[in-house]
Amino acid sequence: MFFGEVKHNIDAKGRLVLPAKFRDGIQDGYVMTKGLDQCIFLFPMDEWRRMEEKLKSLPLTHKDARAFVRYFFSGACDGELDKQGRVRIPQNLMDYAGLDATTVIIGVGTRMEIWSEDLWDAYSEDDALSYDRIAQQLSDLGI
Repeated sequence: MFFGEVKHNIDAKGRLVLPAKFRDGIQDGYVMTKGLDQCIFLFPMDEWRRMEEKLKSLPLTHKDARAFVRYFFSGACDGELDKQGRVRIPQNLMDYAGLDATTVIIGVGTRMEIWSEDLWDAYSEDDALSYDRIAQQLSDLGI
């Protein structure tokens, strides 16, 4: 399980050191892809396979389902940690997420998210994201 928030820099070759506490979950490899809200999702292989099965079960006849599957899979790449505990982020994903030097890596339970520091700060400060309101709505749903 991934949780927490850590800032790290990306080197000139697009490599990002992952915090030690996040590395154990991806020793068998990972898949990263375009996430929602302009971040990068990084899944451990077992969680990626679960997500893949869910996406394969979406109806091919539904236009939004096809669009989401295309979006999700077209940006995906697999990889392994190098000996220094780094992942390599392809240029297309760096461009998508607006990554430059400083990134924020957050643990979101079953996956990690990699954010541009500026985008994460803006997202976190967004007045529309009233966590009290969201918590109340989820509570109303029984969650």
